[in-house]
Amino acid sequence: MRALKSILFGVAVLVASSAWAQSPPPPGAKVFFSNIQDGAVVKSPFLVQFGAEGVKITRAGLNIPGTGHHHLLINAVLTSEDKGYAIPEDSHHRHFGGGQTEVELNLDPGTYSLMLVLGDGDHVPFEPMVTSDKITIIVE
Repeated sequence: MRALKSILFGVAVLVASSAWAQSPPPPGAKVFFSNIQDGAVVKSPFLVQFGAEGVKITRAGLNIPGTGHHHLLINAVLTSEDKGYAIPEDSHHRHFGGGQTEVELNLDPGTYSLMLVLGDGDHVPFEPMVTSDKITIIVE
């Protein structure tokens, strides 16, 4: 019986960890690129700086009202099916859970779309989502 309870508890934790209740964003929260614009032509490596207004940028793991942290999407989008789930972490979804506000990117030559998404302490986008404009850059 104890083993069954342990298994059921583990399944409940796994299910709960895949979908989270979304919270509303801080009023007036905005995220944006502060040093790079749509159509920019850059050479790798290059610095990308993240701006924010109406929200305090903190590290992941903290769910304090009025706070969040940046996620950078590279050639990716979040769809309505992604709502309520933690943003994945891979080469297309970069997490800045340490409260970072910039990154040096080293991308191969080509055309890329970039977009910032504000996540809560659990890496879940707010509802409604707080995103930057999607920009396109060219890496020479």
